[in-house]
Amino acid sequence: MSRLETHIGRLRLKNPVIAAAGEHMIDAAGIRSAILAGAGAVVGKSTNESDAAKDQLTRAEYTALGTDWQPVAWGPDAPPATILTRSGLTPLGFDDWLAQCVEMDAFAAGHDCLYVPSLILAAPEPAVQMAKAIQAAELKVLEFNIGTPYASQAAKGAVATELSPDRVATLTRMMVDALDIPVWVKITGQSERVPDLAAAAFEAGAESVVMAGRALGMLPDLDSMAPVLGTSCGIGGWWNLPLTCHWLAITRAALGPDPSLIGINGATNGADVARMILAGASAVGLSSEVMLRGWPVLTRAVAELDAYCATKGVTVAGIIGRAADARKRFADMPVLDAHWQNFIPAPLAGATEEVLHD
Repeated sequence: MSRLETHIGRLRLKNPVIAAAGEHMIDAAGIRSAILAGAGAVVGKSTNESDAAKDQLTRAEYTALGTDWQPVAWGPDAPPATILTRSGLTPLGFDDWLAQCVEMDAFAAGHDCLYVPSLILAAPEPAVQMAKAIQAAELKVLEFNIGTPYASQAAKGAVATELSPDRVATLTRMMVDALDIPVWVKITGQSERVPDLAAAAFEAGAESVVMAGRALGMLPDLDSMAPVLGTSCGIGGWWNLPLTCHWLAITRAALGPDPSLIGINGATNGADVARMILAGASAVGLSSEVMLRGWPVLTRAVAELDAYCATKGVTVAGIIGRAADARKRFADMPVLDAHWQNFIPAPLAGATEEVLHD
């Protein structure tokens, strides 16, 4: 077994770097590029039965923002960036999309890579019928995305952002009962109950939970005084890494080490992949960074992770959750007396003078 090998439920990955779904994963050439770049798994751009969801792609827009919230040039030379997007689903009809999935699955298998078709919930019954067709086509796994950031902003019934553990359990059980292949459930990060959503999915039979999807954000433009890209958008970036690691660690603490978690949102390189693994992820998805900078992001992430493991003398499987399991409560931390005073600014002149009272 190689030091990078990992397992998601019953499925083996040659490495934990997943090329997650995005517009760059719509065309077959993009999917092949992700496979050739060395990802352990690739997730094709999601579909569902909603014409409104497909129409979103014709209205999609994207911007990369620097640390001053000003746009930066899209491409490999961009500085660390926040990605703000109005996204949409694949324009392919379901039959064409499924045929592409079958073709990509065969190509992936030739490179020891797992191809993952993805459905986004619009309505339950059509989702089940599509899932059954995916299984009948002999695809190996299904990602069931019920945590998109856009449901409140999209046309009614286009996509879903499920916030109730009961609802997550119902939808997961619906899909698990209909299929024999593994179901990975992708949940939202727009909740303080992310571990509860994950627990509900696992209790209903999910083999993995992908956590946690991007949030909605709105950024006013100072020149036009209107929202950047005109509305609230999905937002993500390197800064989200600690949030994802927190949700991974909290979920591991609640559910134990056995459930397979997939971290997403905030990883930009191999070091970040290692951080999410230490927080409890068995694999890590990268999407926005690849879309922004290109396919070499995946190749470098695998190489950087391998170098990290080699330097530390560890395997991916051996470090899953190591930082999460070492996490302590505030009350368990050592007493540092007045250490806090080292982190506040010096008073302004005159601020320490005594005030005389009559």
